[in-house]
Amino acid sequence: METQHGLASKISSRTATVGIIGLGYVGLPLAAACARAGFQTVGFDIDETKIEAIGARRSYIDAVDSQELARLVDARSLRATIAFEELASCDIIVICVPTPLGVHREPDLQYVENTTRTIARFLKADQIVVLESTTYPGTTEEIVRPILEQSGLRSGQDFFLGFSPEREDPGNRKYTTTIIPKVTSGDGETASTLVGAFYEAVFDQVVAVSAPRVAEAVKITENIFRAVNIALVNELKVIYDAMGIDIWEVIDAASTKPFGYMPFYPGPGLGGHCIPIDPFYLTWKSQEYGLRTRFIELAGEINTSMPLYVVAKLERLLDRTQKRSLGSARILLVGIAYKKNVSDVRESASFEIMRLLEQRGAGVEFHDPLVETIPPMRRFPELAGRSSVGLTPAEIERFDAILIATDHDSVDYALLSVHARLIVDTRNALEKRGLATPSVFKA
Repeated sequence: METQHGLASKISSRTATVGIIGLGYVGLPLAAACARAGFQTVGFDIDETKIEAIGARRSYIDAVDSQELARLVDARSLRATIAFEELASCDIIVICVPTPLGVHREPDLQYVENTTRTIARFLKADQIVVLESTTYPGTTEEIVRPILEQSGLRSGQDFFLGFSPEREDPGNRKYTTTIIPKVTSGDGETASTLVGAFYEAVFDQVVAVSAPRVAEAVKITENIFRAVNIALVNELKVIYDAMGIDIWEVIDAASTKPFGYMPFYPGPGLGGHCIPIDPFYLTWKSQEYGLRTRFIELAGEINTSMPLYVVAKLERLLDRTQKRSLGSARILLVGIAYKKNVSDVRESASFEIMRLLEQRGAGVEFHDPLVETIPPMRRFPELAGRSSVGLTPAEIERFDAILIATDHDSVDYALLSVHARLIVDTRNALEKRGLATPSVFKA
């Protein structure tokens, strides 16, 4: 096919122009990777602050270094715009927009659908369109393809459609964007070949699967695997705590078995843009087939209950160690990012903990070396604008208890261990640093 040959030639010669829609935690690292691979890359976003930041050569994502961004922008390999009509000049268009949940934990595909409608307005023959946003199996073929074909063009004949799930792990210095094997798929044989060729030009390893719904299932499976195993250790934590057994010691010893076991660790609840959300996409989709995902739903219930468990334990410890009620206590929450060593606060369990504490009358402040101010959020709009307090002896001593929710490496845990009256540690941060004291309790 002449079209296939032309696109393949553009990819191999790096003369194809790549458009990345959505310049967040997935889109910006991918855009930088495409530019480094030699493609002219254009980033699209409706958020003008992101466009301005890229133009000013200033990265707002931990995974993209500002110096590297500046080099790519100065070389004119990468630029950003809000002018979506420029999609018409792109050979490859990649969708990297959010896929959140609605109020009833149903898939909210409005960003995917609206973005696809925008692409359809400017779609032309001989373009490749790839969805990277995590979603349920069938989205690419049942949602994206019909919208694109409203343009009058046909998938597999005029344009080429694929799905390739993002696998970003913010804060992971070992497995950066292009090192992680890239799962690819296409709507038909030609699309599969072209999508694979594009990603082979950017990533170290490509793993092609037979269809978009298989690739969609791969990502959902990866995230469900993590969610249910975290739920398991969270439940074991509660059980073993009642028995006087340290779950962290159990996990460390179990990890010495060289087969049939891999460690997962408990915490105050799930966070991030994938693990707390994606399993419910499959739960919703399975209802079309008359099936219930009981295991997945139970894992969700367990993980969702963890903030309540942590607050209840803190309340008991305040009463036991200080004869103080939670309603009169001052609490310092250490870490509001959803995971260590990143500034990403999306779906962080820390915010639910803050809400529960304040509902019970506690005064709550936070310290996070990577999050200066809480950004606007859909679920907790009342928390936006609050600022991190400093970590000094005088500041620590103002509080009745310290609750460690996220164990950033840059936190001064030694200072906490010396000056705090009570520390409730949900991450085993102090003991693993040799700083356990009688005032430290795990939760």
